[in-house]
Amino acid sequence: MSKQAVHQAKKRQEAFDLEVSELVILADQLKEEHPGCGVEKMYYTLRPSFMGRDQFCEIFMELGYGVKRVSNYHRTTYSGAYIYPNLIEGMGIKRPFQVIQSDITYFHLNGEHYYLVFIIDVYTRLVVGYAVNENLRTEGNIAAMKMALKIMNYQSWGLIHHSDRGSQYSSKEYTCLLKENHIHISMGTVAWENPYAERINGIIKNEYLKRWQIKDLKDLKKKVGKAVEHYNTKRLHRAFKMKFTPMGFYQKLVHLSAQERPTVIVYTEGKKNFEGASSPYEVCPREEPLAHDCPMEILNEC
Repeated sequence: MSKQAVHQAKKRQEAFDLEVSELVILADQLKEEHPGCGVEKMYYTLRPSFMGRDQFCEIFMELGYGVKRVSNYHRTTYSGAYIYPNLIEGMGIKRPFQVIQSDITYFHLNGEHYYLVFIIDVYTRLVVGYAVNENLRTEGNIAAMKMALKIMNYQSWGLIHHSDRGSQYSSKEYTCLLKENHIHISMGTVAWENPYAERINGIIKNEYLKRWQIKDLKDLKKKVGKAVEHYNTKRLHRAFKMKFTPMGFYQKLVHLSAQERPTVIVYTEGKKNFEGASSPYEVCPREEPLAHDCPMEILNEC
């Protein structure tokens, strides 16, 4: 190899190293906002023009940007006396605020357990309500639902609230709040019948809260709000092929006609599903259950 070729290769490597060092600064800023962000999601967020996904993932894994998984378990669901049927299994969702899901999770801090409630819109993946509490009483669920009611613009009796059969969701106070606001009530019996809410629990805890320094309950409430804001407005979502955040997808829908909007099929594992239903009362059974891949299926390109 000639001296000129060696010099040119050296110059290219120096230029590449400089771009990588600048990219590391951006990656550090992203990690500060979203500490549980994996390297592949980092690539789609930063989108460097001088390298592809595989090279980016290889380099940043070697630099120590991989995500260490954090897991734990604590029971938060105790079945209530009143139960409602599952209205959404296999349902085809065609608009925002047609189906919302809610669940409760816990967060261990300074020897105490605090309880987090999230409400997510299945169509857009927007978190529309949340609350942080010191106990498992119904007040936290009511606070989260009241927050969601201020955000959602939905048709009277055109919205279904889906949850597990926890006593908080079947309580008189909570079900009355839903009925007074013309919302159908739907419940599942096991976790995989409430997958979108279960998923958001894991995202907020494992990608954000468990990777931040949190001092006390007041700070926890602040950090949950920060996590939800980042998730809604900055975190690219796999359900939208890493092209949109939940808020970005919602804003794109404003410019689409009803015919142009994608359909989301609610996925449930291990039971026969119903494909293409636009309401809980219009179902057409499939012979076989859908294969497990992703809890959302976009039938039309956005």
